[in-house]
Amino acid sequence: MKDFIERFFGLKTLSTNIKTEILAGFTTFMTMAYIIFVNPAMISQTGMDFGSSLMATCIAAGFATILMGLYANYPIALAPGMGENAFFTYTVCITMGISWQVALGCVFLSGAIFIILTLTRLRQALLEAIPSSLRHAIAAGIGLLIALVGLMDAGLVVSNPATLVKVGDILNPPALLALFGLAITSVFLIKGIKGALLWGILATSAVGILFDLVNFEGFISAPPSMAPTFFKLDIFGALKLGLASVIFIFLFMDLFDTVGTLAGVGEVGGFMRGGKLPRAGRALLSDAVGTCVGAACGTPTVTSYIESASGITAGGRTGLANIVTGLLFFAAPFFYPLIKMVGGGYKTSSGIILHPVTAPALILVGGMMLHSITKIDWKDYSETIPVFLVLLMMPLSFSIATGVAFGFISYASLKFFSGRGREVSWLVYLLAALFIIRFLYLKAL
Repeated sequence: MKDFIERFFGLKTLSTNIKTEILAGFTTFMTMAYIIFVNPAMISQTGMDFGSSLMATCIAAGFATILMGLYANYPIALAPGMGENAFFTYTVCITMGISWQVALGCVFLSGAIFIILTLTRLRQALLEAIPSSLRHAIAAGIGLLIALVGLMDAGLVVSNPATLVKVGDILNPPALLALFGLAITSVFLIKGIKGALLWGILATSAVGILFDLVNFEGFISAPPSMAPTFFKLDIFGALKLGLASVIFIFLFMDLFDTVGTLAGVGEVGGFMRGGKLPRAGRALLSDAVGTCVGAACGTPTVTSYIESASGITAGGRTGLANIVTGLLFFAAPFFYPLIKMVGGGYKTSSGIILHPVTAPALILVGGMMLHSITKIDWKDYSETIPVFLVLLMMPLSFSIATGVAFGFISYASLKFFSGRGREVSWLVYLLAALFIIRFLYLKAL
């Protein structure tokens, strides 16, 4: 069995082993576990059952992640996307007054279009059309976004009406726990301990339990029912209402979140070959099928997750890590109390949910992803200005897609108006135009 696993995933070829891949899979899951609670908490505001939404989240994430591992052999996990679920909840359902059943129908249709685009190789062409400087910038920008998420989860960065953000109360118990986790995990990394991020999460959890910042409520519980949302999507309702604009937005968000994540995480993992991601079509198809399955189960768009970088940093190089992550998603509903302990977060007196246990891993992974900017030619302003905008806008807009949009628009514009337009692929110009249309359309909404 061991020999079959090593051959199937090519472990020796990629200089990895089963133990490293298992640790990487655990690490990715730990940094993604928050979605099990955050996604249903958000989409249940539309009237969807919380427990059923939690089950849908786990099933969709587990299925898509394992599919990615088996079919594309990448350690890139998938789950319902943050941003996509916010658009689903607050714009489509609450603001536009569309039922969650019809909204799920729109998600399913967008997933079907994803599949068509992938089979025609257009999505793969989009991924390969990204200039190398933007690809490196996307990787670093995702790192900054991950680090910002980690700092916010720790309570070390908080909102401020005057300056947008400010330093939080570092003497607050959750912040102190996160700082401890940051310190101990950093030491593990410096000493070269295998699975340093995972051991850091476990050590932080243990300290959190000692100081009542992490509530231990047991290990096992019965999973909730999926019946309230399973196959309750209304595809014909979405077609009848002519919600092409909503479907387009879902399509656009997932398309460029996925392309940006694959390009960025691909750089971090060293998967890119000559500016291209091998088996990109398989990776993109896994993402597209995951969206359709997720909509059928009862959750918005499933997309590739930037948190996968934590497992890659822990040594994950193959789909075996994804198998571990996917199986943990499937098992999560049965270990609800335990998963809630690590990923459920700490509720402050003001009602804010912090995640001090997993925050240190996100902060450190974000820092590690910045190394890609050393590969950029900083003497060419037509390259570095778009890079700067990607680095700036991705964390400040809290959106991979928006950062990518600013990069493409500025890259195409600067090359064209400086007389170097022939250096740019026609796809880059097309994408820049589509991004401009996207901004205009969102403004109209």
